[in-house]
Amino acid sequence: MRIALLFAVPLIVLVGSPALAQPATISVQMSNFKFAPSKIVLDHGQSYVLHVANAASGGHDFTASDFFAAASVVAADRRYISDGVVEVAPGQAVDIHLTAPAAGHYSLKCSHSFHKMFGMSGEIVVR
Repeated sequence: MRIALLFAVPLIVLVGSPALAQPATISVQMSNFKFAPSKIVLDHGQSYVLHVANAASGGHDFTASDFFAAASVVAADRRYISDGVVEVAPGQAVDIHLTAPAAGHYSLKCSHSFHKMFGMSGEIVVR
C-alpha cells in the first residue's frame, strides 16, 4: 500500500501541474495597414507564444514598447525585440515566448512612416 502511494503522489503532482501546460499561441497577422486582431487580450501571469506574421509584400513592425518592457520574455527570444520593436520581414513570422505583465492597456503600432496614420495600430489588454 505504501509503495503504491509513493508512486501515486508524484504522478498526481505531475499531471495536475500547470507548469507542464503548453502556453497559448496568440497569432497576429500584419498586412497593409492593419493588425489582425488589432486588440490582443492576455491574462496576467500566463505564458504565451506571440506569433507575429507579416503577410504583406513590404516591411512592417510590431511596436509595443511598454508591453515588452513590462513582460517577461524568454531569454532566447529577446533577440527579436529592439527597443520594444519586433521587425518582421515580408512573408516571415517571429515567435516570442513570454509571460504577460501586470494588468493594463498597452499601445501597439507599426512605426514605419505613415503606417499608424493609415490605421496600423491597436492595443494589448492584460487582465
